[in-house]
Amino acid sequence: MAAPPIQQETAPWLLENGSYKVLTKEARQGHGHSHHGRTAHNMSSSSLRKKSDLTLVSKVQCGLLRSFLTNLQEVILGTKLSILFPAIPLAIVANYCNFGRPWIFALSLLALMPLAERVSFLTEQIAYFTGPTVGGLLNATCGNATELIIAIFALCQNKIDVVKYSLLGSILSNLLLVLGTSLFCGGLGTLGKQQKYDRRQADVNMLLLFLGLLCQLLPLLFRVAGGYTTVTTVAALQLSRASSIVMLVAYVVYIVFQLWTHRQLFEADEEAGEGQEEETPVIGFWSGFVWLVGMTIVIALLSEYVVATIEDASNSWGLSVSFISIILLPIVGNAAEHAGAIIFAFKDKLDISLGVALGSSCQISMFVIPVCVIVAWIAGIDMDLNFNTVETGCLAVAIITTAFTLQDGTSNYLKGLILLLCYVVIGACFFVTTTPLSKIILYCHLGILGIPSRVR
Repeated sequence: MAAPPIQQETAPWLLENGSYKVLTKEARQGHGHSHHGRTAHNMSSSSLRKKSDLTLVSKVQCGLLRSFLTNLQEVILGTKLSILFPAIPLAIVANYCNFGRPWIFALSLLALMPLAERVSFLTEQIAYFTGPTVGGLLNATCGNATELIIAIFALCQNKIDVVKYSLLGSILSNLLLVLGTSLFCGGLGTLGKQQKYDRRQADVNMLLLFLGLLCQLLPLLFRVAGGYTTVTTVAALQLSRASSIVMLVAYVVYIVFQLWTHRQLFEADEEAGEGQEEETPVIGFWSGFVWLVGMTIVIALLSEYVVATIEDASNSWGLSVSFISIILLPIVGNAAEHAGAIIFAFKDKLDISLGVALGSSCQISMFVIPVCVIVAWIAGIDMDLNFNTVETGCLAVAIITTAFTLQDGTSNYLKGLILLLCYVVIGACFFVTTTPLSKIILYCHLGILGIPSRVR
């Protein structure tokens, strides 16, 4: 029996178990028309998706096989980054065949790019069935799943520097690279007029970033003022753990603010986001859930490869671990969202671009970083919020510069260019540094080194 034609406007269909199912009017109101409070993350990632042609799949007679092929086509081939999926088996084969470890690192990084975009896609699909609130919570949790998983694996291998560097790099890349490129490209695309955006969402995000900066700055000042002794080390660690709890409380309140009390500030504009193109889900709830679990497992496997081979890649490529962690990991891990933010900036939809850059930065600063500190605390690992002098200084300058850039609610290409140049200078700083800065400071304090650093 031939499948009924799909009419998005009059009869939104749901694909589940290989068959088509019509949504009732009530279900349609619950699933489709509200856009489920689609966030900027969802809108940004959707710009890299492509519609699947299900003509051949719909002719398959076996319902189970048709369901599997439909899901496979929508999830694997439904993105413009599908060309990078072969990197997943290549990375696994390279690991088990003991290929060069830098190759394993590079293939794993490439494979993480489409997976990160697909996780965003799957959380949005699940949100059609769970409703906007649960969908928003799921998106808030999974939005930076790649960074969190990499950080957890690095913690398990006691590579605390990699954890701190990668999370710091995510914040810097979002504030300076992504936002800078978005403002620059948007300014060039609208040379005849001045771009405007809603300042209210940006103000909330910047306040949270300043709170996160304070929590990271105090342990550093504590250590510098008291000297690098056992007493100050323990006190800074205790302060960091207390601050992490405060940050998580602030993040929970932020989620309540975002999903309930002031939801209208964070919902992407339906017309601006062109949400009418994806008003109905393309896969079923359980299909999406299984795919999400499977892709999370694959991300975890690849993250383990990345963490295990990062030092070998550093030695082979002649790049410092700090440069790879702060610059390369965040760029590759969030490439899909970054590209989407830039595309929407070109279309004069800066609110979505700002939502991606600032929202992701807040999530890393106020959720992922304190979670890592608490997980390390539970595991008996001493991880504090002291990100060292240069790293914290770069973060402070990035946040302050971004705050000044966004203070008047207007944008032009010069503002974006300044943010980009700040990112270039920070990248150059970590490129020339080959010795971990924390060890340099410690060695200098102990009088072991006569020269403060070893640079390339």
